[in-house]
Amino acid sequence: VVVLLTLSAPCVNALEEELRTIPTRPGVTQPFLLIRPNDKPVATVILFAGAHGRLALSPQGIGWGSSNFLVRNRERFAREGFLVAVIDAPSDRPQGLWNFRASTDHAEDIKYVIVELKKIVNVPVWLVGTSMGTVSAANVAARLKDSGPDGLVLTSTIMRESRQVSETIYSVRLKDIRVPTLVVHHKQDECVVTPYELAVALMRSLKQAPQKDLLTFTGGDLSVSDPCEEMSYHGFLGLDAEVVSAIASWIKSIVPPK
Repeated sequence: VVVLLTLSAPCVNALEEELRTIPTRPGVTQPFLLIRPNDKPVATVILFAGAHGRLALSPQGIGWGSSNFLVRNRERFAREGFLVAVIDAPSDRPQGLWNFRASTDHAEDIKYVIVELKKIVNVPVWLVGTSMGTVSAANVAARLKDSGPDGLVLTSTIMRESRQVSETIYSVRLKDIRVPTLVVHHKQDECVVTPYELAVALMRSLKQAPQKDLLTFTGGDLSVSDPCEEMSYHGFLGLDAEVVSAIASWIKSIVPPK
């Protein structure tokens, strides 16, 4: 199912967005937002928002999460030359992705999304997660082998449990990740489940990644939200263009030239 969306006032050079819904597991459908670049894509990026991850996509637009770091920068990724897919929760998860992100079923759903995106353009596929979305991205990368992604980007990675958070990056078999992996973190991230020093330690757990790098940012705008929400150092507030550009450059340095 394809639905064209108009999520903002039309402007010159605006990129077209489509709401797509595809069948995955028996009786389940997976919605995602598709944004095409103006030229042939150099790669595809699949973006996973944080928190419960239920964007509530509809023909009217994004019901939740429009200010999430990755969601608000989806067009920036497209302007970097990527085909962009922004993942919503599947139809059987109306409450969102809590306690589902590290599951086999979640990886199965995204496998079908990857197949669908490869039909549109057969270029390398990268998974990019932020905050709780890092658990989703890492889980898919660890579980899918031949049908899996070509690379992984983890931003503001969830590395510690709390009363609200039971799934972390360590809910995933990190030793099964065998694709290039970029970890992106703000040195001043004040969220209790994403301290910077644990991002440094995380690099040692990515034992099978053929290439891995830690990209560190400082500064930006002062937080105007909870430290674990998007309008903070945790969400790279004030650094959007710089962070997206750095991620895009790293991916392009690994993607084979056209």
